[in-house]
Amino acid sequence: MKKYIKPFGVLLFFLALASTPLLAQDTTLDTSRFKLYMLSLIVGGAIITIASAAGAYCQAKAISSACEGISRNPGSAPTIRFLLIFGLVLIETLVIYALLISIIILMGKWGSYA
Repeated sequence: MKKYIKPFGVLLFFLALASTPLLAQDTTLDTSRFKLYMLSLIVGGAIITIASAAGAYCQAKAISSACEGISRNPGSAPTIRFLLIFGLVLIETLVIYALLISIIILMGKWGSYA
């Protein structure tokens, strides 16, 4: 039991240190900005959810098709493997772009542009 006390104390210290910016927050809430922020959370979550689901489906389909192609013609395995990896990179890039868009939506300062 004593060997867990020191790491637990260090964890509590760093949690307290990381939470100090919360003490400087302004406590007033503007309801119009709050509703827009809630909507941006929903939209950002929907974007990344749909993009990751579509990316996972497309990657599974690409891997399945590549395995079928290699099993039918083993001589073309290097070409199919190259095209598979290139396609997977492009699919994953689209998911990362969707993540960046959702981060931009979530980090926008809603109400300060009006």
